[in-house]
Amino acid sequence: MRHFLLYLFKPFVTVLLGMVCFSCGSAAEDDLISTDNRYLRLSLSPTTELDASATQIELRIETNLDYSVVVDAEWLKLQETTLPKEGSLHFSVEANPTSDSRTATIVVTDRNDRYYSQSVKVVQRGNPNPVEELSIVDKQATAQTKALLANLWSIADKGFIFGHHDDLWYGRYWYNEPGGSDTKAVCGDYPGVFSVDFATIMDDRYNSAENAIRRRVILEARERGEVIMACAHLNNPLTGGDSWDNSHNDVVKSILTPGSATREKFITWLDRLADFALNLKDSKGELIPVIFRPLHEHTQGWSWWGSSCTTEAEFVEFWQMIVTYLRDTKGVHNLLYAVSPQLDSWYDDQTIRNRLLYRWPGDNYVDFIGMDCYHGENPDAFSNYLRIATEISLQKRKPCGVTEDGVESFTRADYWTYSVLEPAMDKRISMVVMWRNKYVGTNEADKHYFSVYPGHPSEENFRTMYSSERTFFSKDLPDMYTLPDNIRIK
Repeated sequence: MRHFLLYLFKPFVTVLLGMVCFSCGSAAEDDLISTDNRYLRLSLSPTTELDASATQIELRIETNLDYSVVVDAEWLKLQETTLPKEGSLHFSVEANPTSDSRTATIVVTDRNDRYYSQSVKVVQRGNPNPVEELSIVDKQATAQTKALLANLWSIADKGFIFGHHDDLWYGRYWYNEPGGSDTKAVCGDYPGVFSVDFATIMDDRYNSAENAIRRRVILEARERGEVIMACAHLNNPLTGGDSWDNSHNDVVKSILTPGSATREKFITWLDRLADFALNLKDSKGELIPVIFRPLHEHTQGWSWWGSSCTTEAEFVEFWQMIVTYLRDTKGVHNLLYAVSPQLDSWYDDQTIRNRLLYRWPGDNYVDFIGMDCYHGENPDAFSNYLRIATEISLQKRKPCGVTEDGVESFTRADYWTYSVLEPAMDKRISMVVMWRNKYVGTNEADKHYFSVYPGHPSEENFRTMYSSERTFFSKDLPDMYTLPDNIRIK
């Protein structure tokens, strides 16, 4: 039966092919199509390849018939509304965001004869740098703030940014000298991350003359394209004590209570931060993005917001209140929000994970996974921290890094390669930021320093770390404030 059907259809197929093939077949068939003077010529070959980044394609056409054009893919679209008999058809092409190649077909057909057609197969190659999507806490964040988040994510593929707290403000033997930096004095370059404290902008110390210095050094860092990060050692709004005053376990509870005096005071502190952030602009008048890490080291019991003074529910609600007030009520759109629990000992993998996710405020309230690491000279412990942080970072699609690090008054000559570079060498982290070098003047008895300075035994080793391809200092940074082509922020 199958052969019989094929025999019946064979004459029809022969005639149809004869109509399309202008010069093929028998003399009888030639007579059949001799009066068909249609022609349809396309400039592209039957299969055409495009780069992943292609934005358009042109198809030259010559014909004497009315035709239609159909494309079977959304990423390839015809631009013309009037179709020329002789001229060009232009198609817009969306860049391929994936690593896989994809195919579309352009079909040009006689409007009066759907069997008379020609087609072009368009193959767009896969993207060697496929587009990645990241989520941001503030959907209305400025373009530069979104770009900073994207670049913090992408730079981790290449290495980590070195940072230092208050590095541009003072060093071990100098104070408030424009252009000053213990880091630069040793290696000839500034840190890529400049860390400061926002507490005296916010709390009852807001009239401090130091705030003018703080603004100056932030602007200085931004003009060089560096990353700015801020913590907040806020005084206790209930007792008036410092941030280490954990004498009351109801401070946060009071802040969360509508109408309470403590809540009103804390709201005023947030208002001051909002005013500072909304007036923090670079030389071009653009708002300066800042990675803000409120309520840092909440795994510890020493602060009035820490583990001994709050419940998990209180801490999470407090964090979310800070974010929503600054973002939604005050309209601050140049902040990224970073958690920074503390890790300070040898832990097994699950304990590290538990501490990094301790009282997690929610994926929609965190942009950056930080950690304050005070593990001493134990590179194995540090390596494990970074390994687990890398895993969580990839799972949650959020950049991660070390927001504080160091050993107070360290003297080890190979400290930088032994304790920092080697443990971080194969980890996907964005930064390692050292805690401050206190200004001591001539008081050599004060050993409160956590990074290198001129005359320290580790100077040469620090320069070895500086020369590594895996470390980024100020001069090494890409443009951290322009969105990379292969990342979308949603």
